[in-house]
Amino acid sequence: MATPLTSANVAVSARSPTSAARSADAGPRTREVLVFELGGQRYGLPTADVRELVRAVAITPLPNAPAAIEGVVNVRGRVLPVLDVRARFRLPAKPLDLSDHFIVASAGARGVILRVDRASHLALVDEASVQPPQTLGPSATYVAGVAKLDDGLVLIHDLTTFLSAAEAASLDEALLAPGLR
Repeated sequence: MATPLTSANVAVSARSPTSAARSADAGPRTREVLVFELGGQRYGLPTADVRELVRAVAITPLPNAPAAIEGVVNVRGRVLPVLDVRARFRLPAKPLDLSDHFIVASAGARGVILRVDRASHLALVDEASVQPPQTLGPSATYVAGVAKLDDGLVLIHDLTTFLSAAEAASLDEALLAPGLR
């Protein structure tokens, strides 16, 4: 069972009223993102997609799952697939380290987990500072934009594009295996 991440002090289930108010008024539009690190690169995930952060635990292999899936983890009785974000972004594979963080998130209606090196902080991103991802090459498919923050660039991840339709169907079939539900 996953243990809640307490060291990051990040509560994403309660949305910031400040960011909501700024988005609703006529002033600058902002979105809140959870900034995380993976292979030395910083990424962001909209907090609307984030459910919680948990410490990494052993990942159970999932037979017949697509290559984009590392395996599954039981989080409070829910079996969730762990997305292989490293492979998707063409980063070198890295063995699971118990200092890794799991980001429990939603990819549309599907609950998923991202294994990341470290969840860093929450940041408010000015929508005007987000650039389109087309200049990033093949990995741009999985990126919603590039945000300019005071301390550098962050690639904002788009979970709805992570799995192709064929991969999603293959994952659904693999998750139907006896003993997983």
